[in-house]
Amino acid sequence: MAFAMVILKFSNWVLYQLLANSCYKAASKMRNYCFLISNPSLKSSQQPSLFPSVAKCSLEGRGSDTLVCDIQGTLLRSQSFFPYFMLVAFEGGSIVRALALLLSCPILFLLDYELKLRVMIFISFCGLRLKDMESISRAVLPKFYLENLNLQAYEVLASAGSRVVFTSVPRVMVEEFLNEYLGVSNVLGSELHAVGQYYTGLLSGSGLLVKHRAFREYFGDKKPDIGLGSLSLHDHLFISLCKEAYVVHKEDSKISCTNTFMRREKYPKPVIFHDGRLAFFPTPFATLCMFMWIPLGIILAIFRLLAGIYLPYKLAILLGTWSGVHLEVRGSDPSRSIHKKGVLYVCSHRTLLDPVFLSTSLGKPLTAVTYSLSKMSEFISPMKTVRLTRDRKQDGDTMQRLLSEGDLVVCPEGTTCREPYLLRFSSLFAELADEIVPVAINTHVSMFYGTTASGLKCLDPIFFLMNPRPSYYVEILPMVPRELTCAGGISSFEVANYIQRQLADALGFECTTLTRRDKYMMLAGNEGVVHDHKRPKP
Repeated sequence: MAFAMVILKFSNWVLYQLLANSCYKAASKMRNYCFLISNPSLKSSQQPSLFPSVAKCSLEGRGSDTLVCDIQGTLLRSQSFFPYFMLVAFEGGSIVRALALLLSCPILFLLDYELKLRVMIFISFCGLRLKDMESISRAVLPKFYLENLNLQAYEVLASAGSRVVFTSVPRVMVEEFLNEYLGVSNVLGSELHAVGQYYTGLLSGSGLLVKHRAFREYFGDKKPDIGLGSLSLHDHLFISLCKEAYVVHKEDSKISCTNTFMRREKYPKPVIFHDGRLAFFPTPFATLCMFMWIPLGIILAIFRLLAGIYLPYKLAILLGTWSGVHLEVRGSDPSRSIHKKGVLYVCSHRTLLDPVFLSTSLGKPLTAVTYSLSKMSEFISPMKTVRLTRDRKQDGDTMQRLLSEGDLVVCPEGTTCREPYLLRFSSLFAELADEIVPVAINTHVSMFYGTTASGLKCLDPIFFLMNPRPSYYVEILPMVPRELTCAGGISSFEVANYIQRQLADALGFECTTLTRRDKYMMLAGNEGVVHDHKRPKP
């Protein structure tokens, strides 16, 4: 019955809203565009704002003030919300949903703001699970919001003691970010209709939020101290109800980019963990380029993978470089130990391919120990991999045995980190070897991330190798002096912390005390363990 009602409401909306109203509005819009093309002087001229620029707002003595604003076009530098809907469609839905949203761009261009927003909401959210959207709003969207944050608008927002945001975009897309990163006390946005655990893609009975109406309902006769808005008429109505009103000009962003662009060190809260596959801001043009690249990218990934598995090291590097893989190696392999025991290579962890690229760079076979490696990754690995059990004594015995057989690679962070941070190092490796070689590893991608916390980890190498020009940086540091190891009377924790600092300094990263468990609890709501589902022996 509920499904039938959804279909009925959607049919009514398509017939009376999308088809009837949009035809008239599209014709008016095209007429305006033709007029602007024939009169280019009018296109550049802009109606002066009734309110001063946000750059003129004083930041002193605002601790007791109440500020209201919108996130779209005000707190964010980009005017369009399409890239964020694309992130929801691709990361929460599927590549098919993302393609459908991209194909709707010509239609979106002709629609007015309200209909455009309704269409993007329907394509992005229809059939999407509520828990998937919660994960995206927590683990994917904040990184892109922070990278697009308007510094001037944020500084005014941060100076106010109380902050309220009114927006027409779905509340579930922005509330997590505004609360956690910007300290916004209340977020009012458009509410989405859901049946059970799934969104229908339609708005709730209240429809799209109208900011000045929601403002009056929320504050009544009270006037907030500061209002921030864009140059749109709706925002002028909205912020005119405040004691002071300021607008964000597009020209300010273009002329003084340094005043509006927020550098990483100024982020209100550091982004150490984030999830999702897309490594770029998915504007319509960038997304079109991605879909055009994917067929060739899949072929390239298979070619690069097969070359790394079956070909000799030097030939694999040659063909990999020819196909676009950039490998930069610094340092040299230390002299062979006089003891029978192998060398322990301690690496920073960026992707599952770290041990493979180290082995290729050194031109010799290595053994890698890892936690929670998927069966697929283990099957396609060109080097020997051994799973650890998280039992300290058993894992220690396993690593001791492997070191007696040859050289060993370990990533003591226990999981990957995309940002310039190093997680806490496990100290187990320091108890097992006196000859330790730190290896600083970093990667760069332009299209797809080669790691995931909630997706299919078996596809991590494929996604990394699908990038047009994936880059690996491997720096082999000098062997740790014997007096700075456990053999020199130093505790294993001090050794682990020392090596973590050495790698952080080499890469320009920052050390943290966060662990694998912290990462997966934040991004995926679990401890990140790949369980080996084997039948118990009778």
